[in-house]
Amino acid sequence: MALEFSPEKKKEVDWAISRYPNKQAAMLPVLHIAQYQFGYISNEVMELVARTLELPVNRVQDVVTFYTMYNKQPVGKYHIQVCHTLACGINGAAQVVNYLEEKCGVKCGEGISKDGKFSIVKAECLGSCGTAPMMQVNDDYYEGLTKAKIDELVNKWKSE
Repeated sequence: MALEFSPEKKKEVDWAISRYPNKQAAMLPVLHIAQYQFGYISNEVMELVARTLELPVNRVQDVVTFYTMYNKQPVGKYHIQVCHTLACGINGAAQVVNYLEEKCGVKCGEGISKDGKFSIVKAECLGSCGTAPMMQVNDDYYEGLTKAKIDELVNKWKSE
């Protein structure tokens, strides 16, 4: 049986498509909706999006592989994206990544922690250069990171 959007997400997809002049133009929001429902963009999800938007699958693959914001493999409950571009880089992004790896029990870019809670990746500029170093965890930004702040956040997430 082919993968399908849930009824709730199908309504969101239909609304997104209605806001654009053609179905292809709605690809980015439809991919976001798909990622929220399925957690990442697998080949089956790309086929669903292609079928929904009446496009060839390779067109969807081109978009998914171009943008880093789409997860191409499963991620942890807390998907941590550490900005590593200039402002964050000179303000300690590498140290943040190393400390997060130690605290979360997973290496950056190497999958999910054994408890399934954490995945860590480096991200291109997240647009919060004035509060570097920073990270995005799922949809939320955490800025001005220190070891104490990371301890507080990771301990809270581990207890949930």
